[in-house]
Amino acid sequence: MNKILLGCVSMVLASTLYGVEEPPAELAEIVNFRQYSDTFASAGQPTEEQFSAIAEAGFERVVYIAFTNNPNALPDADQVVKGLGMEYMQVPVDFGNPLPDDFYAFADSMRRNTVKKTLLHCQVNARATAFSFLYRVIFEDVPVAEAKADMNTVWQPNTVWRDFIFEVMAQNDKDPNCAGCDWTPPPPRQQ
Repeated sequence: MNKILLGCVSMVLASTLYGVEEPPAELAEIVNFRQYSDTFASAGQPTEEQFSAIAEAGFERVVYIAFTNNPNALPDADQVVKGLGMEYMQVPVDFGNPLPDDFYAFADSMRRNTVKKTLLHCQVNARATAFSFLYRVIFEDVPVAEAKADMNTVWQPNTVWRDFIFEVMAQNDKDPNCAGCDWTPPPPRQQ
């Protein structure tokens, strides 16, 4: 019986160490907000009011990985974020052509201070969940299956992003395959 209890406790602890956590209500309203740990989350584009909630939730750094001319981008987001006392960084990532150097620029900022509470965001959290997947697997030793399941709560990467993920993982001697991991890209959308 103690082995069963110990097994249950281990499963509960593992689920709190890895995987998407339940965010506070004010953050749950942000497009596709995902809280991975006490210090790392990803999301789609927050509004100006939601940036205030992000600061109030103790976030210290915001990393934006899309272009500022996106129609959904918040004008002057850098000034809004810095005005709220948070660090702001931008790595413009072309959705149609993500590059390993884009990921490494983001990862370098994270590695400079691993305890700084960080929100990584783009427009809908597709780019950001892919970068989160890679960062968590490569630098935080989160199991591939766990990180992949979390990414799939937002999207299944298309061919371009799957190939990008595979390239970065190969560069870091990581295998993207796991039991239950389906990397088959979704069919192209019909216009």
